[in-house]
Amino acid sequence: MENDTYKTLAAPSEETLYKEKNSKFFGLAFPVGSEEEVKVILEEVKKRHNSARHWCYAFQLGTDKIYYRANDDGEPSNSAGMPIYGQIQSFGVTNVLVIVVRYFGGIKLGVGGLISAYRTSAQMALEASDIVEKTIDVHYTVKFGYKDMNKVMRMIKEKNLDIVSQKMEMDCEIVISTRKKNAASVEAAFGNLYEVILAP
Repeated sequence: MENDTYKTLAAPSEETLYKEKNSKFFGLAFPVGSEEEVKVILEEVKKRHNSARHWCYAFQLGTDKIYYRANDDGEPSNSAGMPIYGQIQSFGVTNVLVIVVRYFGGIKLGVGGLISAYRTSAQMALEASDIVEKTIDVHYTVKFGYKDMNKVMRMIKEKNLDIVSQKMEMDCEIVISTRKKNAASVEAAFGNLYEVILAP
């Protein structure tokens, strides 16, 4: 059976601090739903830490189709963004942005030192986060006439479906959602209702 849950963050993490040879690495993790959100959060973090040297980050979006990006922000190639992304993968979370802000302390860490510091900082930020499991939901629009209202409502109750929104005008339209693994049985059930249209 395919997996219909994913792990993400309940809320932004508390800021964590990792120190290495006078350099300070502040780690922050955020739940995100889009690349737009990533940009907004990055801007806010840059304002808050405006005297930092680097704002490196990685994010991952999606449950079926995974989309990710890792950014070294001026650090040597693959010494920051990818180690941060590696932690997102090892915690098994998605729809997540992890930013590590570096204040340079005057002593070069070398690529190995950087990889280790960014990885540790990302790990600390994710450990400081409240990680929750969510279900992957499928939404359907149910269209029907008033005379079928009771049948449809009974089906929604029987199948324990969530009503996302509803419009009652000339005809009725309800948007419902169900866990992905229950989708086929919901489709079959509504398929048996005459004159009720279920559309994804």
